Amino acid sequence: MTPEFIIGLGLILLGTVSVAWSSPKDYLTRLINLEIPALGLLLVMLSFDEMLALMTFVAVATVSTFIYVRVIGKKGAVN
Repeated sequence: MTPEFIIGLGLILLGTVSVAWSSPKDYLTRLINLEIPALGLLLVMLSFDEMLALMTFVAVATVSTFIYVRVIGKKGAVN
C-alpha cells in the first residue's frame, strides 16, 4: 500500500464525516466540504494509474460542481 492510497482513504473518511455532520448546515459549506473527499478519491486513483485518475477527477469534478451550483441557486431563489 502506497502513501497516496492511505492518505486518500483518510481524506475520504474525514471528508464524508465533515459533509454529513457540518456545523453550519447550508449548501455552500457542504459544497466546500465535498472537495475534501474528492481530493482523497483523486489520491486513491493516483495510486493505481495517473492518467485515468486525472481524467476521471476532472470530468467528475466539473459535472458535480455544475450540479451543486444549480441546486444552490434554486434553493436560494425559493427562500
